[in-house]
Amino acid sequence: MAKRIQFNQHGGPEVLQLVDFEPAAPGPQQVRVRNHAIGLNFIDTYFRSGLYAPPALPSGLGTEGAGVVEAVGEGVTRLKVGDRVAYGTGPLGAYSELHTLPEANLVKLPEHISFEQAAGVMLKGLTTQYLLKQTYAVQPGDFILFHAAAGGVGSLACQWAKALGAKLIGTVSSAEKAERAKALGAWATIDYSHEDVAKRVLELTDGQKCTVVYDGVGADTWLTSLDCVRPRGLLVSFGNASGAVSGVNLGILAQKGSLYVTRPTLASYANTAENTQAMADDLFAMIGSGKLEVDIQQRYPLSEAAKAQTELSARRTVGSTVLLP
Repeated sequence: MAKRIQFNQHGGPEVLQLVDFEPAAPGPQQVRVRNHAIGLNFIDTYFRSGLYAPPALPSGLGTEGAGVVEAVGEGVTRLKVGDRVAYGTGPLGAYSELHTLPEANLVKLPEHISFEQAAGVMLKGLTTQYLLKQTYAVQPGDFILFHAAAGGVGSLACQWAKALGAKLIGTVSSAEKAERAKALGAWATIDYSHEDVAKRVLELTDGQKCTVVYDGVGADTWLTSLDCVRPRGLLVSFGNASGAVSGVNLGILAQKGSLYVTRPTLASYANTAENTQAMADDLFAMIGSGKLEVDIQQRYPLSEAAKAQTELSARRTVGSTVLLP
């Protein structure tokens, strides 16, 4: 028997329960991992609330973790019992002492990356990798806008963008978060609690606006983000922290300068074992070089997952949060 967090109905953090369960034996091409650390992410709250539908209820939760291979199924060739591994793309069920998942979803974890670092960085780090290197290949000198620059993904994006030579303008909600984003490498910050974001972007870029805007906030920032993109520039809408963007009139893209918009997901980039490992290797190399720091600011026991999600949703966290089994 092992313990895991599950939910039997959609709702707030109060629906999360710590239960005993019998972990499944690994099937063909599957691996069972004993988690040493588990990542906490906004997408977890989407599955819990019902914004995203889990396969069935009751359901486990969480898509990110790191640990040691405990058992392997038939046909597993890349991994063996005892290997250090990490994952960031699910399937659901990472909030658990033991998690069984496809071998293709796991990456080998080098010795210089700790379990906590990996659990705190896999989903956010792979997301940052595809956003800055693949969805749009950020170039030296590019003006880019990144919402929630002091958050989990934003904290990594500030550092990675600086390493790429880009001028990242980060939006934040307080002076403290502005200071944090700048310390991490943001070229400039805008405090949206009292500053007009689109106006400040115009001023900071000498009227050019941004080559690309990265928006993980969603409904609340959609129109502002469009106003910050230069003509024929790209808006990357990659999250729904304030709710999903809906009712989009494509004509607005013409009015604001023949803009491009994409709604990417990590699963579309980390879609093979080879792609996922290559992205992870790029991420681990950035960490190993010292250009990217994994800033774990909050640690909670697995049993306090509901409390951790409450803090995350209330935007009272900074950097990364991990759950410890």
